[in-house]
Amino acid sequence: MIELTFLGHSSFLVGIQDKKILFDPFISPNAKAAHINVDELRADYVLLSHGHEDHVADAEKIAKASNATLVSNYEIAVWFAQKGVEKYHPMNHGGSKTFDFGTVKYVTAVHSSTLPDGASGGNPGGFVIKHEGGAFYYAGDTALTYDMKLIGESFKLDFAILPIGDNFTMGIEDAIIAADFVGVKKIVGMHFDTFPYIEIDLEKAKKTAAKAGKELILLNIGETIKL
Repeated sequence: MIELTFLGHSSFLVGIQDKKILFDPFISPNAKAAHINVDELRADYVLLSHGHEDHVADAEKIAKASNATLVSNYEIAVWFAQKGVEKYHPMNHGGSKTFDFGTVKYVTAVHSSTLPDGASGGNPGGFVIKHEGGAFYYAGDTALTYDMKLIGESFKLDFAILPIGDNFTMGIEDAIIAADFVGVKKIVGMHFDTFPYIEIDLEKAKKTAAKAGKELILLNIGETIKL
């Protein structure tokens, strides 16, 4: 069992044993997350799925304050190294690396990836985290892709963190298919309601998921659950 704290948009702080893993921190520019104090956030690892500002905005600040290891694709990891992040680990699609909290596999995402200054963010990805107590999938920003079937065939997942906001990523209907592909019944929703483009009917999304036999978990910003 792990602790999962939603920090808004696609940002989650995950506690695995005594380690804290932060995904895609976009907090200080997010008006909906104004009650979250970025200066107090600490992480042992910062995992970035791609280079868009709404996924990396607070990564440099938190990584430096925490002396965290930043993990992403090669282009993003090196970009942050050039900004003074001392501990970083570059990856690329299909690769795995074992850290002290578990094993990270960098998997395919279908999206785009440009860093805030216009530099190339390489190819976007997602992460499968396998730890002592189980495994989960953080999809990043992605379309539905048949490659997700490979994840379901390779891992026994407890849940998947999937985008549901549509327009730039999957919507709830495709997220349900993605959950089938990766073999989970629990979907933790992300990348919804932050901007007008991705505002959705949350009650309708929950009903759609329930009708398909899935549990759609929608956390309040700052809320922590155990999964």
